Amino acid sequence: MRSHLLNDTTAEQYRRSVTDGVERVAAKLAATDRPFTGITVDALAPRIDGIDLDQPLHDTGAVLDELEEVYLRDAIYFHHPRYLAHLNCPVVIPAVLGEAVLSAVNSSLDTWDQSAGGTLIERKLIDWTTERIGLGPAADGVFTSGGTQSNLQALLLAREEAKSDTLATLRIFASEVSHFSVKKSAKLLGLGQDAVVSIPVDQDKRMQTVALARELERCKDAGLVPMAVVATAGTTDFGSIDPLPEIAELCEQFGTWMHVDAAYGCGLLASLKHRDRLNGIERADSVTVDYHKSFFQPVSSSAVLVRDAATLRHATYHAEYLNPRRMVEERIPNQVDKSLQTTRRFDALKLWMTLRTMGADGIGQLFDEVCELAREGWRLIAADPRFDVVVEPSLSTLVFRYIPAAVTDPAEIDRANLYARKALFASGDAIVAGTKVGGRHYLKFTLLNPETQASDIAAVLDLIAGHAEQYLGESLDRAS
Repeated sequence: MRSHLLNDTTAEQYRRSVTDGVERVAAKLAATDRPFTGITVDALAPRIDGIDLDQPLHDTGAVLDELEEVYLRDAIYFHHPRYLAHLNCPVVIPAVLGEAVLSAVNSSLDTWDQSAGGTLIERKLIDWTTERIGLGPAADGVFTSGGTQSNLQALLLAREEAKSDTLATLRIFASEVSHFSVKKSAKLLGLGQDAVVSIPVDQDKRMQTVALARELERCKDAGLVPMAVVATAGTTDFGSIDPLPEIAELCEQFGTWMHVDAAYGCGLLASLKHRDRLNGIERADSVTVDYHKSFFQPVSSSAVLVRDAATLRHATYHAEYLNPRRMVEERIPNQVDKSLQTTRRFDALKLWMTLRTMGADGIGQLFDEVCELAREGWRLIAADPRFDVVVEPSLSTLVFRYIPAAVTDPAEIDRANLYARKALFASGDAIVAGTKVGGRHYLKFTLLNPETQASDIAAVLDLIAGHAEQYLGESLDRAS
């Protein structure tokens, strides 16, 4: 069994095995003509359930053959131009190369003596990002597994900085369309979901700062502690960006931690055209960025950044076997000192490879393309009498729904849109997401693929309308 260990004696076997795997994936990518096969859970589950994991195949070629049947054939392929569902991006080749390197070397980014150069590369990328944001010379941060973890850590720091003896008095303010991880974080931090005060949004789905000011004042008057305001720079459904400068003013006035969840909107940091949409983010106390959304990186690649590096001490614990306190005095850089995780992948390498190959402008150009595509898509939908679109895009999402001319019952329209989404997914021809607006069911395009064209959007709209019309026709037949 030692023949399977990656080392100096098995380097050639490693090369052959990985090459075989890469060639198979490359062939699959080249031949994929739709984002999904449409396979059902009931069809696929028995095949996987029938595999005896205690009976190995003893050959990576045979394992890859099997993998073709249980995964590669039926995977959801985000690189396809008609994958229009969630915040999943196609990935850039330099980052995939970085993924291969980091997996093989297998550095752990918790301590210097497990990563060396990896530690310094991650720190350099953190500095690069904080400079792009404008957080100032005392800024710092650390890579995380994703936006949910980044938001959790930021709110942990805010909780500790609030210096309240009673958790029950702490309040977090976030817009009604903020990410669910804000409430989840409140629960994990012992505050409870009720600690999150939901602030209404305007017609563009941006936090209403007048309402925020009113709630902050009410919080103070009630003897409660405004622990943090979470501003969103790119909401999941609408891509809306809260008014960051006005929120920053209120946070300063009330002595409240300002966190900006820019998991989606962080692509604007590299934008050649729209960087100004993030104006005000430089005043945040903490920021979440997800490179695996709008920087075209493979999952996972995220970071939490802070204005004041000293606040990261709230996540610091010293273990004698890992990062004893004397290492701080010896100026040995251990990233575990600022992370919620201990063992941690060298995910920063993917972004490093990307920047060193494409440059920030290359990333920004790709993100600008999908933002412009969203504008084209909005014009298409707004001009199409079959659909109702909710709001003009700030980034690259479009929320809309099919509105039949002959049906006025909102519940029936809901069912038609739900059916259309399900039928489209089952066909595998395209994948779209869904959400609720005002209690009604809507569909959503999330555009993160520069290869998607306006013609793809138009074709998918026709498919949606066709499925909805089929459902309504069958519904009328059943009713009669």
